[in-house]
Amino acid sequence: MTDILRLFFIIILLTIGLAAYFLVLHALFANRVTRAQHVINQMPARAIGVGLVNFLFFGVITMILFSVAENTDGAIKVILTIPALLILALMTIILSFGLAGMVSLVGERIIPEHSSLKKHVWGSILLTFACALPFVGWFLLLPYAALLGFGAVIIGLFQRDS
Repeated sequence: MTDILRLFFIIILLTIGLAAYFLVLHALFANRVTRAQHVINQMPARAIGVGLVNFLFFGVITMILFSVAENTDGAIKVILTIPALLILALMTIILSFGLAGMVSLVGERIIPEHSSLKKHVWGSILLTFACALPFVGWFLLLPYAALLGFGAVIIGLFQRDS
């Protein structure tokens, strides 16, 4: 019984941390998050396609670089590990902006009449708990939200302002 309570407490703390992270991300990079949210609203199918293709492409490149670097020694290992870490960091940054856009979208669709702060907090709470749902959240909702956000950020980077 204590393990269940401990796990529930950890999930609550992680949800609070994610809500704070997405709030700060939206406060510091409002233009980028708003652009990702706009792309998610306007062209979700294209965003998920672009997200899937780019995530798989850069993910495979990163895994190949890490696996080749693991089997080498010396300077070659460093030469292969640094680009892999840079690609992984870039993918994490893009994923963070995309999930912040998804949180903003969920909050706006659930409680449109409230303040921006409440929208983002409730959006991140709801998306976090929904993605923590066993099987459906893990294997359907989380990849959908992540790939949709990932693709929206990439499309938003190359889209001209209208």
